[in-house]
Amino acid sequence: MKIPNIKITGTGSYEPKNIVTNEDFAKNKFFEFGGKPFDIPHEEIAEKFRAITGIRERRYVDDDMVASDIGTISAKLAIEDAGVDPETLDQIIVAHNFGDVRKGTIQTDVLPSLASRIKNSLGIENTSCVAYDILFGCPGWVQGIIQAYAFIQAGMAKKCLVIAAETLSRVIDMHDRDSMIYADGSGACIVEAVEGDEKEGIIGMEYGSYTRDEAFFLFLGKSNIDESDPKVRYMKMHGRKIYEFSLNQVPKAMKACMDKSGTDIHEVKKIFIHQANEKMDFEIIKRLYRLYNIREVPADIMPMSIHLLGNSSVATIPTLFDRVRKGNCDPVHQLNKGDLILLASVGAGMNVNAIAYRY
Repeated sequence: MKIPNIKITGTGSYEPKNIVTNEDFAKNKFFEFGGKPFDIPHEEIAEKFRAITGIRERRYVDDDMVASDIGTISAKLAIEDAGVDPETLDQIIVAHNFGDVRKGTIQTDVLPSLASRIKNSLGIENTSCVAYDILFGCPGWVQGIIQAYAFIQAGMAKKCLVIAAETLSRVIDMHDRDSMIYADGSGACIVEAVEGDEKEGIIGMEYGSYTRDEAFFLFLGKSNIDESDPKVRYMKMHGRKIYEFSLNQVPKAMKACMDKSGTDIHEVKKIFIHQANEKMDFEIIKRLYRLYNIREVPADIMPMSIHLLGNSSVATIPTLFDRVRKGNCDPVHQLNKGDLILLASVGAGMNVNAIAYRY
């Protein structure tokens, strides 16, 4: 008897070609919030930044590209990888935060939605293929998979395309040191119902939204230079509060996800976590294992791409997953049939989620 599974059958990603190093920010004059300039030499700022975040460089899109453009590229690659007919897709779910933002502007554009634009670019004529966006902060792509799972489980869909696309380089204050964190990128996957001889694919999940004071840890605010136009707003964050929130909530969500899946922590082969901050990510994993009274984190459990790609928000996990899945990462990070993996993310909202997946 065949077992009904819901699996990722294809992936694709787009990493912009324009490399921006930490040294490239030397031309920027950084200010504290309120307009007080930093007197620290740029070399010292860059070294402290790299030591904490792990970021050496990041990628920005070409001047003539927007989020829906790169989302279309990763979508085509995922469709090709899965070997599916685009006309058979039931849903196109696009995770992002700022829509299409054109170079030289700070205005977001979500009319029509990015999902509608990408469906148009893919040339899909099937009107029963529903296209819509979700705003869930950095965990948006993982939440998109959870949403696809729910529709398939309910019998309302059989095959979904889940895309993440973001161009954070268009919404950052270049006079804020935090601008060095952010990057552009896109990733996508096909999620579909597949019968098999054993239980595979999505086997557990957890998700939550913390919307008291946490809701405003990430927000839009004016530039750090007082004389800037107060009507122009950029992405801002309370970094320390986000760090502490993440360390407290993400390990709990991951453990809850594992508990729901009925699997053992010792089975986990890889953890794909949102690439926000290398130091933070390592601490999250350490705290996860401590919840199981395990003091030593297994070696090579966590692939990382933040060093080269920075933080592209919704796109970090699908880009990293696609890299590892296709052998474009460190050779120690490989996926084999039957491997248990975890996907986990945290971001604006504040939102947290996790998926247990049998590869």
